[in-house]
Amino acid sequence: MALGFGWKLHGDGSTPRPGEIVLPHERLSWGRTMGLGAQHVVAMFGATFVFPIIMGLDPNLAILMSGVSTVAFLLIVKGKVPSYLGTSASFFGAVAAIRAGGGDSATVTGAILVAGVVLALAGLLIRAVGAQAINKVLPPVVSGAVVLLIGFNLAPVVASTYWPQDQWIAFITMIGVIAMIVLLRGFWGRIAVFLGLVLGYALSWAFDGLFGPITSVIPGANGGKAFAHDRIDLSAVGGADWFGLPTTHAPDFKTSAILLALPAVVALIAENAGHVKAVAEMTGTDLDGSLGRAIFADGLGTAVASGVGGSPTTTYAENIGVMAATRVYSTAAYYVAAFVAILIGFCPKVGAVIAATPGGVLGGVTVVLYGMIGLLGVKIWFEGAVDFGDPVNLIPVAAGVIMGIGGVTLKFSDDFTVQGIALGTIITLVSYHVLRALARTRGPKPAADGRTGAEPPPTGAVNAPHPST
Repeated sequence: MALGFGWKLHGDGSTPRPGEIVLPHERLSWGRTMGLGAQHVVAMFGATFVFPIIMGLDPNLAILMSGVSTVAFLLIVKGKVPSYLGTSASFFGAVAAIRAGGGDSATVTGAILVAGVVLALAGLLIRAVGAQAINKVLPPVVSGAVVLLIGFNLAPVVASTYWPQDQWIAFITMIGVIAMIVLLRGFWGRIAVFLGLVLGYALSWAFDGLFGPITSVIPGANGGKAFAHDRIDLSAVGGADWFGLPTTHAPDFKTSAILLALPAVVALIAENAGHVKAVAEMTGTDLDGSLGRAIFADGLGTAVASGVGGSPTTTYAENIGVMAATRVYSTAAYYVAAFVAILIGFCPKVGAVIAATPGGVLGGVTVVLYGMIGLLGVKIWFEGAVDFGDPVNLIPVAAGVIMGIGGVTLKFSDDFTVQGIALGTIITLVSYHVLRALARTRGPKPAADGRTGAEPPPTGAVNAPHPST
């Protein structure tokens, strides 16, 4: 079991009895394991295809590399942390800013590759110093602010790029996604974004037949001017092969683009830590010793995938949800899912169908998705019991959020600027730690009634929520 192979058969290999779980080093019969692997493929499929389309990258290559990255992840964590590595949404803001500044896909993947290397190095550091280091460097007040920035910074992308292409399809798709996320239960609720994509795709096809072409602007087409066009253009599907290699490209490295991508590292560390903790609680095992390995593996997966022009990776909550529902945590099912994903990645025709997703559909999906990403930052604050009555917490976040969401630029030279999410992250991170250090030198802060109270701990989780909350 040094690499996580050699699974022990759980019971008689059938469905686990009520109250029982199948541990990572166990498996059910191979027939059931294949079925569970297929279920994991469906769970990750929607986001792993939708996210690269939003970033302007090849969805076929994304799903192929997600399979490769998952295998690498499982080997690195020695089968102790069952997870699937799908396409990450944490780089949305950076990619939008890079492309808005004239960067192409090579510039995008070059920036993501460097961020992946930094994430991998962070994993090695965490493994060396211990998991508790995360809260010291990235307390909830800081990590929550960065995640909020990544989501809310993208609001202009929805408003100016996707939504105007077909406002009514976008609106209907948005309502559909909202309804499905809230009303659907279990597995279907976890793939609501993918179902929303399918709904919007079908509606666009129907609207083309019923109402004819729409006149709107498609970025990068017709010189940026509005023109009449079908909502769905399937012309590339017919010429796509059933089997072939995805399109790859070499990354290009630009300092300004790299700085835009680096803040996503903070979000990915927080995301991985949360997922490892969730798996530990569900399996009843202590996985703190595996956190550094998991973060290193995620960073390596991102670096390798982007090195050939693919999308960044991250551990997927959708697949953790599948494990929670089935109570089967066997890594054997994840190996099956990874190899199925690799096979799908070698089918360009599937990628061509997904790549034809209309802009209006993406508008409806992203307006919900980007908002959810931003509000995850608020969730981190809430769960960390961050006290914004403390100026040391409030002021750095206030300044950083406005700079990040507002797209403020700090220009050092004609070739070097720091802006948006990168600037907001730097302001929040640096000013928080500087102010926290200065606050310590001043001694205990006075309480609201004038008495001297103990200074909040440096984690940012300074006060427990009131019982009424």
